Order: sequence, then C-alpha cells, then structure tokens
Amino acid sequence: MDAYEVWAPRAGRVEVRIGDDSHPMRPDPVRPGWWRASGPPGPAAGHGTRYAYVLDGGTPLPDPRSRRQPDGPDGPSAVVDHGLFQWRQPWHGRPLPGAVLYELHIGTFTIEGTFDAAAERLPHLAGLGITHIELMPVCPFPGRHGWGYEGVSLWAVHEPYGGPDGLKRFVDAAHAHGLGVVLDVVHNHLGPSGNHLPAFGPYFTDRHHTPWGDAVNLDTPGSDEVRTYLLDSALAWLRDYRLDGLRLDAVHALVDNRALPFLEELSTAVDALSAAVGRPLFLIAESDLNDPHTTTPRDAGGVGLHAQWNDDFHHALHTAVTGESHGYYADFAQDPAAALAKILTGVFFHDGTYSSFRDRAHGRPLDRTGTPAHRFLGYAQTHDQIGNRALGDRLSPDQLAIAAALVLTAPFTPMLFMGEEWGAHTPWQFFTDHDDPDLAAAITRGRRREFAAHGWPESDIPDPQDPATRLRSCLDWSEPQLAPHAALLDWYRRLIALRHAEPALADPHLDRLQASAGDRTLRITRGPFHIAVNFSDRDAKIPLSPRPLDVIASWVPCEPPGDGGDLHLPARSVAVLRER
Repeated sequence: MDAYEVWAPRAGRVEVRIGDDSHPMRPDPVRPGWWRASGPPGPAAGHGTRYAYVLDGGTPLPDPRSRRQPDGPDGPSAVVDHGLFQWRQPWHGRPLPGAVLYELHIGTFTIEGTFDAAAERLPHLAGLGITHIELMPVCPFPGRHGWGYEGVSLWAVHEPYGGPDGLKRFVDAAHAHGLGVVLDVVHNHLGPSGNHLPAFGPYFTDRHHTPWGDAVNLDTPGSDEVRTYLLDSALAWLRDYRLDGLRLDAVHALVDNRALPFLEELSTAVDALSAAVGRPLFLIAESDLNDPHTTTPRDAGGVGLHAQWNDDFHHALHTAVTGESHGYYADFAQDPAAALAKILTGVFFHDGTYSSFRDRAHGRPLDRTGTPAHRFLGYAQTHDQIGNRALGDRLSPDQLAIAAALVLTAPFTPMLFMGEEWGAHTPWQFFTDHDDPDLAAAITRGRRREFAAHGWPESDIPDPQDPATRLRSCLDWSEPQLAPHAALLDWYRRLIALRHAEPALADPHLDRLQASAGDRTLRITRGPFHIAVNFSDRDAKIPLSPRPLDVIASWVPCEPPGDGGDLHLPARSVAVLRER
C-alpha cells in the first residue's frame, strides 16, 4: 500500500522528502497526473512524521492535502492519524431547523486566542441558549493572528490555535454542552501568501477573474481534480472533526460554467455522508445573488444547499436602528420598516427590483408558500458587517435590544456575532500578521486608501499589522457582569428562551407571518404573538389586535394595549405581546 500520493500533472519527476531522505515517486498507472510512493514510514505508522514534495528538483513544498502544518504554511507537512484521537462525547448531531447560531473567531474570542481557551467559555454559550457555534476559518494562514480568510492548506488547522487536536478537543467539549459546531470554509480563493497549489497543477485559471485574482479552476481543463480536492476537503472536516455543518464563503465568487455545478456536487456528497454517519449535516452559503436556486432542493431543480445568509435582512435592520444610508444601505434607507416587512414575509428585499447600489435589477422572488424560512439566516451583526467598517465599531446596547427582538422572533434561523449578546464595547477590526514586509505594507496602504476615498483621514484607520489592532478586538469577559451589559445579556437570554419554548416564534412558514410598517414603526404577528417596534425618537401609537394582549417582554417598560388595541410604545423600543 502506498503511503504518499500527490497530484502533480505538470511535473516530470517527483520525490517525497522525509526528514533528510528523499524517495522517488512513480506515476500512478490508473489516475493520470498522480504520483505514488511507499517510502517509509507511511501515514499508517508515522503520526507526526514531517514530509514534503519536491517537483523536478525544486524547493520542497508542503502537501496540498496536508493534514497538519506544524511550522506554518511554508513548512513541511506532518502526518496525522485521526484514529489516535480519543473522542469522549458521543454525538448524534443537531439539525439546522430550530437552531440559534453564534459566529465566533477563535483568535479574539479570548485574549489567549486558542481552542482550549475558547472551550472554557462554552458554558456561557450553552446558558445563553445557543445551539450551534459557527467558527470563522481555522485553516493555516501566515503569522499568528488574522481573520482566517487568507488561509491555505484546506485540510489543516492553524497551529497557533491548537492544531488538529485542539480543534477536536473544542468540538468534543462543545458537543458535551449540547452545542453543534459549524466551520467557515473558503473555496473561492487561497492565500496569497503561502499558497503553493499553482506549483502542483491547474488549481487556478486565468479564464475567470475574481476580486482575489485568478479564479479557482472549477470548469477548465484539470478541473475534475480541483473539484475533487475541494469536495474531499469539505467531507474531511465533517467526518474527521465531527463537525455538524460548513459555512461556504462567498459562493457567488465560484465561477463555474459546467452543467453540474460544483455546489450541487458538494450538497449531494454531504447528504450522502450524513446518511452514512447517521447524523444531520448541512451547508450554509454566503451569497449576494438573492437567488432562491441556491437553497432549492436538488429534486426541485436547485443546487440543494441547506441554508444561506440573508444580507437583505441585515441591511434593512441596520438602517432601521442606525439611520445610516451610505453604500448598499441606500437601497433600504427610504423606508427601512417597510423593507423589513417585505423581507420578513418574502426573505429578499431585492427580488428582481432595481438596486441603486448596483445600478441594475437584482435578485428574484422565491416561493413563500413552499420555502421554509429556516433556510435563511437572519442577523444584526457579523464579522463582515462590523470588521469591514473603518473602525470596526459595533451597534450600541439600545440598538442591539431592538435588533435582537427582531432577529430572535423572525422566521429565519437567527445568528449572533460574538459579544453582541452583552453589547460588547470592544470593536472588531481588520487585522493581519504577514511576515512579508512588502505584502504587509501593501495591506496597510490599501486599507487606509479604501476609507480615505470615503472621507476618512488615513491616520484614523487602524493598521492591520499593528498587534494592538488585534488586541483591541479581543472580547473583554469582565463586561457581561457590568452595567449596561448585564441587562442586555438578560434580554438576549429571555428572547432566546422564548423562541425555544414557543413553536410559533420559530415557525418557518412565511405565509403564516403578517408584517406591516407605519411611520418608523413595525408590527408583526406570529400566531398568538405580536411584536411591536418603534424605531423613531418619539413615542408612537401602534395598532395591534383588538383581542386582549399581555406584554411578555419589553426593552422599555410599557403598558398593554387599551380597549381599542393601540399600544403606546416609547421611543426606540420594542415589545413582545401574547394574546390571552
């Protein structure tokens, strides 16, 4: 049995270097472009063995399918025997319907920035009512600290976080608390620093271009192996690390003109693995296309992904609570409450309508009677929507109180961003740790020029390479016990508990929800529940049901509606009511 194999279709000679010894590899007689070697010791007996591939006498390179990069993206790979890890927690999975997700960045969730340190905070998430943690990318990337979207080695785990065993310990600990774990994976680009795939084969193509350069090769010559590389990587995360799902970064940037789309292949493979392992597995897309085809089941002609982020909901909600109207918020700013009413009953604001931001029509409508809303994630904050702001500033506690009520009573699958549940004062800024001085300087210049074009003084924009930028972004775990954070944390706990306890508030049937907008007000009906929101700076009278209603949760104290059914709601507040 061969111990080492690699796809290098352009090479004339390939060796595997194990320590100081090189072993020649031979072409695979069955699989064109593949090379094989049985040089001892092999993976079955060599857990931890360092090795690298040498193509045509060049520099030793890490394995494209490396399971571990102990010395970083440019160093040799290490053999990982996943069978050696002792899992302590039996796990049968948690499905996506009914979930409450929590997006988390390992490097800033704690000041230590490790899986083990993050695991110590899991009781907080379980007590909050979270069902699934959505980890931001954990593949190796240059340096120690970064967002993770410049990762390489799509099968390996960032060593400073704790490496492969660190991730397994975290997942095992999460499962012990009843928490599922979802991982954000990036298939649309790699690197730029530390990306050695082009040396091995046509992993990228210049026939298509993306914001990051040449596109990942999904449809030109050699793309069969590239697609298999991505498919196998995705399945390995779910299988070897017992993950419950994957979040797929920016799938709209995956250029793929083949009759069978890569995403459909991936969803088919994940469903097959789910059946094989006997637990629910799911895929969540990030897509800005507003295309129902993304989450439509394959047997109905869709791609078959299980869910997707819904930025339209975020943009309308953000505009409603902040009043911001620049950039893509302009499309929602004319009447944010009306935009929210449309989204809550039909998912997309842009469903074939004109988008001023894009200067064209955008999106298409979905079947609101046949599409369960749990396929769409709703949120008030994400790493993108905070970190891509000039200063990485968050919503205020009062803004979050209103936003939380809408996120957690909406028909969508709710997702929080770490720290929002207590209104964290710490920003979440863009930071990197590149050791290439030219690349580091280019990133700093580019970041500052980007915001200078919108009127920001360059000196005000945090330097991504400054270690202080990452430190500022770490959560302060003393805050949840202090005012005003403790009150907001209690508000989130109450709303999440209410959602879990009342099926009507997690009902995914869009046609059972009613929503209407007034003058900077919004009222929603979900079965016996009524949600009233006043976004304005003055008290408002909101007409509700003539039936008797009790206020079961409100951010600012308010009295139940009178005999006429009108609720007098204070400025910038929200109330959840239930029919008697």
